[in-house]
Amino acid sequence: MPKQSIKRNISGILLLDKPYGISSNKAVQIIKRIFSAAKCGHTGTLDPMATGLLPLCLGEATKFSSILLGADKTYEAALRLGFLSTTGDAEGEIVQVATTSIPPSLLQCEQVLSHFIGKIRQIPPMYSALKHNGKPLYAYARKGETIERPPREIHIYDISIKSLIENELQLSIHCGTGTYIRTLAEDIGKALGCGGAYLTRLRRTTIDHIDLSHAQTLSVLEEVAPVNRDKYLLPIDHFLKKFPAIILDELAAVHIMQGRMVTNLNIDVKLINNLVRLYNCQEQFLGLGEITNERKIVSKRLLANSS
Repeated sequence: MPKQSIKRNISGILLLDKPYGISSNKAVQIIKRIFSAAKCGHTGTLDPMATGLLPLCLGEATKFSSILLGADKTYEAALRLGFLSTTGDAEGEIVQVATTSIPPSLLQCEQVLSHFIGKIRQIPPMYSALKHNGKPLYAYARKGETIERPPREIHIYDISIKSLIENELQLSIHCGTGTYIRTLAEDIGKALGCGGAYLTRLRRTTIDHIDLSHAQTLSVLEEVAPVNRDKYLLPIDHFLKKFPAIILDELAAVHIMQGRMVTNLNIDVKLINNLVRLYNCQEQFLGLGEITNERKIVSKRLLANSS
């Protein structure tokens, strides 16, 4: 009978450069195996055809994964104009919809793209993980069913053109949470008068202040000796730098870890009703707290055994 590997209670954040062709859940399972980790989760999915930055949370870091779900992101996307895909990307059934073989000019593209900057409304695609009656929309789509989806407001901070060669438009897109780049590509294609567009490539390059240059590939992680792999894990508070830090004295740290409120009248009034990073006197990260109207600190998410 094969010997089962011992799972480690290891915690940290791994920045993975996800390869083409595997789901985010598959990437999680591979990383769990590579690190022999007892617990691992992702911070928002990347489609199998998409590549790039995928932060994975191991152990206690999973408690803070939701923070990254709302972070801004940047993508490099390649659009094939004049065609539509049933899935919005190269994985689906492709049909030509362009009424003319003449592609739009660079100036036309710049003018149209300017209308997508700011807060816009977007209808989520059927091939998505959004739930309807407890089932993801893609489950209905695979059966040929279409569910009515209300439009949602999203924020596009910037779209810049990287290149335009014939009917392939390459873009860099900086957007807020909840943006479906597949839907954005289709809407851009329609606005350009091409009848639509679909994604031929998609690569996520940044999340919040973290860029792809800090990410590791699966092949590198597989080749590294097990004893050296942990050096690629970032500390849990790495993605929480936007929250102000507060260092607690020894007694206050004990109280916070016991779930008790801590009074600190020296706290800046600007921090009231905001989240803060909590540390003990040894500058060990304890978790996130919130400042009340009475300038008291209450725990929100704490690490286990951090006192």
